[in-house]
Amino acid sequence: MSDNEKQARTLEGRVISNKMDKTVTVLIERQVQHGLLGKIIRRSTKLHAQDDLGANEGDLVRIAECRPLSKTKHHRVVEIVTRAVG
Repeated sequence: MSDNEKQARTLEGRVISNKMDKTVTVLIERQVQHGLLGKIIRRSTKLHAQDDLGANEGDLVRIAECRPLSKTKHHRVVEIVTRAVG
């Protein structure tokens, strides 16, 4: 399998912190169905991502998996989908 065929998994989420140097915390929200009750519930995950594009808090960003960059950072910011208002 060549590099062209391998597609990195991408996710979309909102930046909730950009206080670190070149790192942002991204909140990924998804909706899942409860196993017994069948009710739709919201689940969330916080991920650290390498930020070379300068994302700010509140921005909607697309992140992709990559090799481990640090102990907790395994994603890169690929693009800023929408900027935060204000």
